[in-house]
Amino acid sequence: MLIFNQNLPMNRIKSHMILPVKTGKKIKFTFDGKSLSAYDGEIISSALFANGIKIFSYHHKDKSPQGIFCANGQCSQCTVMVDGLAVKACVNKIKAGMRVETLKGLPEISELEEEGKFGEIEEIETDVLIIGGGPSGLSAAAELGKLNISTLIVDDKHKLGGKLVLQTHKFFGSVEDCFAGTRGIDIADKLEEQVRAYPAVNIWLNCECVGVFSDQKVGALYNGKYFLIKPKALIVAAGAREKSLPFSGNTLPGVYGAGAFQTLVNRDLIKPSKKLFILGAGNVGLIAAYHALQAGIEVVGIAEAMKDAGGYKVHLDKIKRLGVPVYTSHTVLAAKGKKKLESIVLSRVDKNFKPIAGSEKTFESDTLLVAVGLNSVNEFYKQAEKARMKVFICGDAQEIAEASAAMFSGKIAAHKVLKSLGIMREDVPKFWSEKLNILKSKPGKIYPNKKNTKKNSVYPIIRCAQEIPCNPCVTVCPKKSIKLSGPSIMKNPEFDGECVGCLKCLLVCPGLAITIVDRRKDKNNPFVYIPFEIERDKIKAGDKVSIADTDGKFLQSAEVIHVKDFSAENTLVIGVKVAAGIADLAASLKLYDAQAPQNALGIKDGIEDSAIVCRCEKVTAGDIKKVLRAGVRDMNRLKAVTRAGMGSCGGKTCSSIIMAIIRSEGINPEEITDFTQRPLFVEVPFGSLCNYESADKPSESGGWSDF
Repeated sequence: MLIFNQNLPMNRIKSHMILPVKTGKKIKFTFDGKSLSAYDGEIISSALFANGIKIFSYHHKDKSPQGIFCANGQCSQCTVMVDGLAVKACVNKIKAGMRVETLKGLPEISELEEEGKFGEIEEIETDVLIIGGGPSGLSAAAELGKLNISTLIVDDKHKLGGKLVLQTHKFFGSVEDCFAGTRGIDIADKLEEQVRAYPAVNIWLNCECVGVFSDQKVGALYNGKYFLIKPKALIVAAGAREKSLPFSGNTLPGVYGAGAFQTLVNRDLIKPSKKLFILGAGNVGLIAAYHALQAGIEVVGIAEAMKDAGGYKVHLDKIKRLGVPVYTSHTVLAAKGKKKLESIVLSRVDKNFKPIAGSEKTFESDTLLVAVGLNSVNEFYKQAEKARMKVFICGDAQEIAEASAAMFSGKIAAHKVLKSLGIMREDVPKFWSEKLNILKSKPGKIYPNKKNTKKNSVYPIIRCAQEIPCNPCVTVCPKKSIKLSGPSIMKNPEFDGECVGCLKCLLVCPGLAITIVDRRKDKNNPFVYIPFEIERDKIKAGDKVSIADTDGKFLQSAEVIHVKDFSAENTLVIGVKVAAGIADLAASLKLYDAQAPQNALGIKDGIEDSAIVCRCEKVTAGDIKKVLRAGVRDMNRLKAVTRAGMGSCGGKTCSSIIMAIIRSEGINPEEITDFTQRPLFVEVPFGSLCNYESADKPSESGGWSDF
């Protein structure tokens, strides 16, 4: 086996604070005739990004370059030609000798082989089918497995855990209920271990559910074969897909979703960017910024249209105090570049979110992450309801919330299933619903940080000033000196008592919001211990560093005295000596300086009309507005006139944008007739629906062309 963990291409991550650097068998493939290297079995899109390739196709309508957008199989923007067939680069694996080519225009439909055979379609019966192996689906499966309920859980990825497998940060919530204080990647492993311990739970990975039918059967592709699954009850835990926004240049290669970025960086250890800008300061955008910094990528800035960031303040603070600027009341007007993103144009917005003329500025950036929210993947649930199945829904498929809430909603869904099957008579316990409501709570009030008035010589400074569901620091203090300010885990933690300087609260805090001040050796120049997760070898003893407060304001330069590596927690603790007066203020090392923007002149009003709404068919916002203003209120008629929603993704990306345009035009959404859902929710090889195999060459995917 050839191992290539040295002399890696520049676009692979060579070291990471949290993740082990991946090695594997080196193979060769070609892209547009050029021989390139990859890891055997890695995803095609990641192999291309590793080799610096960001353009996957050229659109058939205007010949514009296309890159990835969702990296989750939900859209078709990453389609490439592989050995003569059109496939999604983000969900198919690279193989030795594979011939990958840029898709130019529309792919040709391959001819049907004259000789071949149609296979039997096996029907599977199970008590419960769970679609989705993320936190909610796994939690539901564990509850059912405990009672030996025959359960089949299917997921279209190679590993269980859903988006948890992309999360290197520690999670909030309750230690007792959802592993708070543990990194997402580790929670995924814990949940999988739980589920695999129950013999009654069967798991199909790399399995695509394609539709739910009126005879109460679910169609699924697994191991190259098509199955019909007949469950007594169905749980939909399919998660969410990313939203987009209409602005000029929004389909340029380099403009894509935060989830796609995390997939490249944290799953496949690809370094897809040098200068990153993020649109959206909710938790997803703030966490993506932090993940970028961990991967050694410069974060130029974060823009948020609201006057305040929507994510947790502790997530915002750890970004700001490292030196990354956050531009609230701003939006992206345009993405600029010839063939791929080169810069973005930012503008301040007024209280009605309208761009303010003269406030435009340009930032150099090769990647723009659109992190403006998620849409629930609930098609399976709606279709199952129409088929009058016993169907239940949980996690982000039901309501967008944190993974901690998703785990608890999975438990509740399992309980409802058990009652529907007559196995359990009781309703969902009231305290379960109460816990779920707390875990999915939006960030609450922000309180001023209390000044330390104690005379302790060593003590923690807790900067958790916002009401969020979180209690790990309370659970680990050996002296029980950290307590919540009220009965709910939404209340802020406070220190009151004795501290022994054990650092446990500092190490467990998901928001890196705790430092330890130690005045025992020197009252005038005390030690401050600061958590650090960016890079292991970046800071060494003897280095001079910049110290910042919670808001990122520079306090003083300081010498690093200690660097303690807590490898079990994958956290460094940096010990610095500071002046006595700033010890309680010192929150972080400030690592980065903000990029100075350039003035952007000549941006005209109404630029949104040229923005792409439907990526598949290149339908603009102006096209949609024109039809709406002509009186059209039926989305199916709108589709017929503009072709919006007629592409291969089935309207998954453009539907929410069209609804936003409808609201912006002053139209009541209740007047709108929604799209008619297609019977199949994903593109599948045509022959797979009858398990067709060519006589000459059996197909792994079912044969014939995609449709």
